[in-house]
Amino acid sequence: MIVALDHIAIAVPDLEKAIKRFMEDFGLTYEGTEDVPAAKTSTAFFPLPATSIELVHPLNGEGPIAGYLEKKGGGMHHLCFRSDDIEADVARLKEKGYQFLSEAPTIGAHNCKVIFIHPKSCDGVLIELNQPQDDHH
Repeated sequence: MIVALDHIAIAVPDLEKAIKRFMEDFGLTYEGTEDVPAAKTSTAFFPLPATSIELVHPLNGEGPIAGYLEKKGGGMHHLCFRSDDIEADVARLKEKGYQFLSEAPTIGAHNCKVIFIHPKSCDGVLIELNQPQDDHH
């Protein structure tokens, strides 16, 4: 029986730079690094509270997910971080040089404000920020 999402792994070309991004830029708690000789990897962990798995599929066969599926046939699409002040986070990250896919947040699932950071700002991973606008989550 599957009981939790344990972790999401991201392959990064520069571990120190990626650690700084998640720790300083995104403000996550850094748990430290660990070398795993059996897998020939160095790992760094950032524990986060409860999460969801979102399955995304093109509505009426159109939109960005349709293009993604045409190109890749499926796969991990994006990470989403919850924000308690999305406008402030966007402004702060823009100052640090992050590029976004839109100028300002729009309304997404669960009536949340959402915005996406360009994958080339994050080692090829598309990152979404969201902020719920009401308490029915």
